[in-house]
Amino acid sequence: MGVLTIGLTGGIASGKSHVAKAFIALGVPLLEADDVAREVVAPPSPALAEIADTFGAQMLNGDGTLDRRALREVVFGDPAQLKKLEAITHPAIRRRVAEWRAAQTAPYCIYSAAILIEAGMTALVDRVLLVDAPEDVQLRRLTARDAASETLARQMIAAQASRERRLDAADDVIDNRDEKFSVEAQVARLHAQYMRSGQSI
Repeated sequence: MGVLTIGLTGGIASGKSHVAKAFIALGVPLLEADDVAREVVAPPSPALAEIADTFGAQMLNGDGTLDRRALREVVFGDPAQLKKLEAITHPAIRRRVAEWRAAQTAPYCIYSAAILIEAGMTALVDRVLLVDAPEDVQLRRLTARDAASETLARQMIAAQASRERRLDAADDVIDNRDEKFSVEAQVARLHAQYMRSGQSI
C-alpha cells in the first residue's frame, strides 16, 4: 500500500489551501487532486480518448486538448452524464494516486482533494484530515474573497458534502473557524503524530 497517506479535505473556503501550504513548508510530499484530474485527461491519455468517444469530438479543442468548458456544460446538473464522466476519470485518478503513493519515501504523504468524500476516494488514503469551518464562516469568506452573492455562496456550499457528513468521515480535524485556532500549531501537532505513525509502519 505504500507509505502512510493522509487525505486532506475541506469545504469551500474552509482554508484547505492554507493547511496544505503549512504541511508543504514542513517538507511533506503533497499531491493535489486538481493536478491529477488535469494530468489524467492530458493528450494522448486513454481517458481523453474515451471522453471524446463517449461525449463527442466537440469535447476537444483544435489542439487536441480537453475543452473543459464544453464538458462542464454537458455534465453540470445532469447526474447521468456526470456518472459517465466519473466512470472514465476516477479509475485513471485512482491509478495515478496509487503510483504516486508507491513512489514516496517520506514517513507520510498527503493527497489533497476538496471532494475526497463525495467522490468516494477515501479508500485511497489511510486517514482523512478535515479542515473544518462552520457554514456562516464559509459564507463570510466566500462573499469577501470571491465577491460572490450570498445566494451563490450558499449554492456553492450546498453543492458539496454537508459539514456533518465530512465530520463523520474525518479521522482528524483542524479547526479553522478563526485566527484564535492557529492553523500552524495544529498542523505542527498533527505532523508530529503522522511522523511517529509513518515511521512505525
